[in-house]
Order: sequence, then structure tokens, then C-alpha cells
Amino acid sequence: MGSMAESAVVMVGWPMSMFDMRIKMALAEKCIDYEYLPEDFPTKSPLLLELNPHHKLIPVLIHNGKPICESRIILEYIDATWKDKAPLLPSDPYLRSQAAFWGDYIDKHIYLGSRKIWDSKSEELQKSGEEFVGYLKVLEGELGEKTYFMGESFGYVDICLMSYYHHFYASEILGNFNVENECPKLFAWATRCLERESVSKNPVDSKKVYEMVMAGRNV
Repeated sequence: MGSMAESAVVMVGWPMSMFDMRIKMALAEKCIDYEYLPEDFPTKSPLLLELNPHHKLIPVLIHNGKPICESRIILEYIDATWKDKAPLLPSDPYLRSQAAFWGDYIDKHIYLGSRKIWDSKSEELQKSGEEFVGYLKVLEGELGEKTYFMGESFGYVDICLMSYYHHFYASEILGNFNVENECPKLFAWATRCLERESVSKNPVDSKKVYEMVMAGRNV
């Protein structure tokens, strides 16, 4: 991998990706300096294919020349490797299992729910939007009155969900709903998260996401 070995931490990503953003948030929370290598989507560079030959997807974290793939696995790796800085996951095994459960829920339902809205035919959009709001309401119920998903500390579950925040705009327009109206507590949580430098320093342009989604719609 050539000169990359000279940088202790390298991230291969794509700035429009929600999965890219969550790794940036985690690295920022841990105050870790890194080199960023953006992919020219949809082209997949020889480097990406070498680093992640099985899935061929971003992001990939390279630490001391070794690649780690899949965003939630990368989050766990970052937390385990830099233990002395801002823990992302609880130390208690049960609470860790709960964080893992909600991270999985988010990627199964929020990611796939978003894709369903974006790919729905016009007559299916309302139903797809309603299903998506249902998933958000489940998450709002889990958040309850807490500051962050696991309590008072911003961490793994917050990062997993907040990485989708700038992609909600496209889903709201197409699915005909408003997150602030439907899920006010979740919206207030997102507003708190946006006040953190780790979240606000690498924003994705919501309108560019919308334009990308619209360009990809074949219905």
C-alpha cells in the first residue's frame, strides 16, 4: 500500500455516504488525526478493491497498514483501540449488547427504509414514508427522556443514527412527512447532536443528497 503505511490512520471513503460520516464522527470524538482518501463514486479505485475485495464498499479504515471494513465494525475497532479517549460503547456487557442491537436496528430499518422511499413508485411513496416514520417512532421511544441513546454520553448508537440525518431531507420530501412534526423528541436529540463539533465539522449537503436521489430515480 505504498506510502500509506507512513500514516498511522487512513480512511478511504466517499463524502456523500452516511457510513463515511459515522467514521469521521468517531475519529473526531476520539481526537484522532487521519488521512482521508475520497473515492470517485461510482468508480471503485484499485486501492478500494485491494482493501475490501469481498464487499468492494466504503468506508475502509487503515490502521498501521491493516484494513478494517464495515462501518459498525470500524466503530467497534476505533473504540477498542483508543480506549483512553471518549468511550463510544458502554463497558457493561449488557449495555454493550443493547447498543449493538440498536445499531443493527438502525442499519436494517433506517437504511433500507430510506432506500425503499427513494426507489418507490409515485403511488407507493406515501406508504413507504409512513413505514419509515414508524421506524423513527420506535427509535424515539427507545430514546425516551434521555439526552443520548445510552444516557448522558454521546456514543455508538447516536453516531449510527446521526450519520443518516442529512439524508432525511430527501426521504421527507419524497415520503411526504416531517421528522420534527412526527418525532419531536428525536428531532431535539438530533439538534443536540449537531451542536457537537464531531457531528457538525463534516456535514453532508442535504440538498445534494436529494439531487442525487432524484437523479437515480427511474420511476
